[in-house]
Amino acid sequence: MDIVLDTHVVWWFLNGNEKTPKTVRETILNAENTIYVSIATIWEVAIKMSIGKMNFDGGIDGFIEAIEGNDFTLLGIDPQHIKAVTDLPFIHRDPFDRMLVAQAMVEDMPIMTSDANVLKYDIRSIW
Repeated sequence: MDIVLDTHVVWWFLNGNEKTPKTVRETILNAENTIYVSIATIWEVAIKMSIGKMNFDGGIDGFIEAIEGNDFTLLGIDPQHIKAVTDLPFIHRDPFDRMLVAQAMVEDMPIMTSDANVLKYDIRSIW
C-alpha cells in the first residue's frame, strides 16, 4: 500500500518518540508498503528548525538523510496538488497540512496522521 505520512508522524518515527503507536511503527516498517514523505514536510521542518522549534541530529541534512535511510519515497509538489489545495474546504489553517491533504487526495493514497483537523477531510487515513 502507498501511504503518505503527516509531518508529526515522520518526526515522531525518526526520533523514536513514544507517542508513535506500535501499529503505526509496524505499518511504516512493513516492506510491503511504500512510505511517502512530502517535500512540504521537509520544508515545514526546515522552517521550524530555523526558528528553533525543532532540532534534529545533523540539522535539515540529517533529517533528509534519515528519510532516505529509511527508504521513504519523496513526494514532490505538482501543479495538480496546488490546484487541489484551492478546492479544499477551509477546515485546516496550516498550509503544510492542507498540501498533504491535497497530495493524498490527488495521489489517491491514505494519509497517516493523528491530526483531528486533517481527519475531517474526505480522505482515507491510517492511525
